[in-house]
Amino acid sequence: MSTLRVTAEVLTIHEHPNADALELAQVGLYRAVVAKGAYRTGEAAVYIPEQSVLPAGLIEELGLTGRLAGGNADRVKAVRLRGELSQGIVCRPKALADVDLARAVKEGTDFAERLGIVKWVPPIPPTMSGDVEPAPDLLPWVDIENIQRYPDIFTAGEPVVLTEKLHGSACLMTYVADEGRVYVSSKGFGAKSLALKEDERNLYWRAVRGHGVPEAAARLAERLGARRIGIFGEVYGAGVQDLTYGADGRRDTLGYAVFDVSAEIGGAVRWLDAGSVLGDELPLVPRLFEGPYDSARVLELAAGRETVSGRGLHLREGVVIRPAVERYSPVTGGRAIAKAVSAAYLTRKGGTEYE
Repeated sequence: MSTLRVTAEVLTIHEHPNADALELAQVGLYRAVVAKGAYRTGEAAVYIPEQSVLPAGLIEELGLTGRLAGGNADRVKAVRLRGELSQGIVCRPKALADVDLARAVKEGTDFAERLGIVKWVPPIPPTMSGDVEPAPDLLPWVDIENIQRYPDIFTAGEPVVLTEKLHGSACLMTYVADEGRVYVSSKGFGAKSLALKEDERNLYWRAVRGHGVPEAAARLAERLGARRIGIFGEVYGAGVQDLTYGADGRRDTLGYAVFDVSAEIGGAVRWLDAGSVLGDELPLVPRLFEGPYDSARVLELAAGRETVSGRGLHLREGVVIRPAVERYSPVTGGRAIAKAVSAAYLTRKGGTEYE
């Protein structure tokens, strides 16, 4: 999940093709439906992204009572309005009436705390939870920003690799070579440097043990001379999320696919290409494209049918974009990595979003 920032943005206004009283306000590559005439191209307004949870007062002020997602009708979610995808909310809250929004754009001010907006945290089902313990040696995963919000992470023509983004649950595993110790965690627990104690009923431990992930990590650590190896995989199937890829998380056909690898070598943590370092030792997420970066091509590949099952059983969640050679991004303040999510995934009915 992306980091939450509620910022002022310069808008580009487009005509809504199916509604005379509505327009589309563009932020990055996102578009949000707004009332016609409310904003003009070049003006600044506040952008509240998807997965934001709004306080009751702000919901009422924006005229959105009963119209947002979640059990409390307080979560921002992508919707289609008169046939057009609307992602996030564009507004000028009364609480910021004294703020120079044009200046806030330049300074990158985050208004989330001031507006009482928090990030939505998905629920944790029992099979993904369990007893935890401190894990200071756990190698962490990072939040991936959406390329539509931050289109400048990559430059046109830059060599990139696109892999399919799976709708499952992220499993973090760290192998500590000098101790022979294995830490397994979820993304939520891992962000707190906590690991799940081994339990044969736990989803992540079942996937790790079932696919021999610690043994593959031990072999990789020996080859690289690494003190720690981090293997990050997606656990998927029926009982995990609503998209199953033909797998069943409740049985031995539980799906697992590696999407990233890191290694601590000589005291420094490096990100490695999973395909290059693991080969066919573990299942990998499908690689969909290698070549020059083109935003239109990325959004095209984010849509369509899944390729994991080989049968195109359902829609594709999206893609993850990485540079062909790992690098730093000043846009993210860390790794140059991003995601693009399909409109069909965002607006599907009955979807689950567990951590």
